[in-house]
Amino acid sequence: MSFLEEAESELKRADHLLFISLKYTRTCDIILNTIKRLISAIDFAILALLEQLKKEKKIKTIPDSPIERANLVKEKIKNVKKYIEYYMLFKFLIKTDYEAREEYRKNLALITKGKRKIVVTEDILEKYFYATKEFLNFVKERIK
Repeated sequence: MSFLEEAESELKRADHLLFISLKYTRTCDIILNTIKRLISAIDFAILALLEQLKKEKKIKTIPDSPIERANLVKEKIKNVKKYIEYYMLFKFLIKTDYEAREEYRKNLALITKGKRKIVVTEDILEKYFYATKEFLNFVKERIK
């Protein structure tokens, strides 16, 4: 299975978590799992881009670290900066401490603790999902 197919598979899982699981369970665990799937989808898309760049002989090796790979893609390809920034945000959301607001209720939100407060609601998570989907479409166009 190619990296692009893996990315699409992860996006399908994120789609299910967002539009089905979250509607019924309304927990921050589902929000976090959705974000993890989006990270995974972007990771695979970045790998697909890097393989393409390697075939085109624009890079010699693919870095081992996901952050290094993301930065390399940002450096070598135009128009990916905003997607890489989303990726870095997702990575931050997964690692940081958070609190749940109105869990099991209509206005569920994940709120990060610390200096950088970020509120992730269903609507914002949906925006993240569509941004990731847009990135995968960009990668498909770039590779073909």
